[in-house]
Amino acid sequence: MEHTPEEIENITRLTLQYYEQHAAQFFAATRDHDVSQNIAALLDAITGPAPYTILDLGCGPGRDLKTFSALGHTAIGIDGSPRFAEIAREYSGCEVWQQDFLKLDLAVARFDGVFANAALFHLPSVALPQVLGHLHRTLKPGGVLFSSNPHGQNQEGWNGERYGSYYDYETWERLVTAAGFKALSHYYRPPNLPRAEQPWLASLWTKALC
Repeated sequence: MEHTPEEIENITRLTLQYYEQHAAQFFAATRDHDVSQNIAALLDAITGPAPYTILDLGCGPGRDLKTFSALGHTAIGIDGSPRFAEIAREYSGCEVWQQDFLKLDLAVARFDGVFANAALFHLPSVALPQVLGHLHRTLKPGGVLFSSNPHGQNQEGWNGERYGSYYDYETWERLVTAAGFKALSHYYRPPNLPRAEQPWLASLWTKALC
């Protein structure tokens, strides 16, 4: 789906506005969600000695930052919502940067892993290559990107007050590999359920060694 730059910025602004207005409720509703399968998948895929430096992209109120830190890793969060960034700093004790995904400012080869849990699907598809390019550059050679998104049949649009893009695996693989990543593995969540009851597609990608 094509969008003008102004439309893309408006989509991002309105989606972030939703999270800004519902930050406290979202924190209360998601604080106890179990994503240990996803955290373990990322950490297990990274080669080299731990501890690792992890970027939690779309960290929200900091639940997963706190887990990475408790496991001994250096975790840094990014979120576009000022309120989420504030809550995440207080809750996790980690460094959190308030940055719009469309205006990421990331050092080259800084991170061993990027954890994008329920984050990248909020981007319009036309904006995804730019963001994936930033993530590719900020990973160290051999670093790993983890993503988890609700999957679909490649449709996108508004779901209430939030925008979403819902890819099947084949399309998601094409988009991510076009940014320079190599596929490692993927799975559907929650585990141990029929596919029709697994709305989340989790996938792991590596930045090839130079």
